[in-house]
Amino acid sequence: MLITPTKAQQDKCLLAAKRLAFLVALIPLVKLLWLGFHHGLGANPIEKITRTTGYWTLALIMITLMATPIKALSGWSWPIRWRRMLGLFAFFYACLHFLTYLVLDQFFDWAAIVKDIAKRPYITVGFPAFLMLIPLAITSTHKMIQRLGARRWKRLHKLIYVIGIAGVFHFWWLVKKDITEPMQFAAVLTVLLGFRFVRWWRLR
Repeated sequence: MLITPTKAQQDKCLLAAKRLAFLVALIPLVKLLWLGFHHGLGANPIEKITRTTGYWTLALIMITLMATPIKALSGWSWPIRWRRMLGLFAFFYACLHFLTYLVLDQFFDWAAIVKDIAKRPYITVGFPAFLMLIPLAITSTHKMIQRLGARRWKRLHKLIYVIGIAGVFHFWWLVKKDITEPMQFAAVLTVLLGFRFVRWWRLR
């Protein structure tokens, strides 16, 4: 005879799983710190840190975009409940990505940074994408949702689609030669945005 878990037991399991997801999201940072303290970042440590933080920023953005399709297809609500946490982790890694460039790569050379933004396409696209993440992170709390109103909040957070597209182009133009990983991200993003478009079209 199968025993159906109570709602309290289900909530307890989901909370434990969410805490585990929180720890898993910290693994890239812990790995970077471990490699840094043990001289394992390679011949170009700045590039290693930049690539790793950028990769996980984009990966976490894709994961947050998966929440809505998973709920729509399965009926599970927990992906939506985890979305804010994972989105904030995406912003966290984006901040590390930007600070690596600002502090370690450019040493606060603002003139050089402005030239980079103007001349290098991947920075021209990446910098605005980072700026667009800031209001999403600031308005991720329940109080901000209430203050903005659900409709305006949802409209603002649709910027994540633009950020995802910009992030893929940023990665694609950065790597130049081996575009395997950017292509994978582009394929995932195409599916996720395509799902939303089809759903929107059917609901019209």
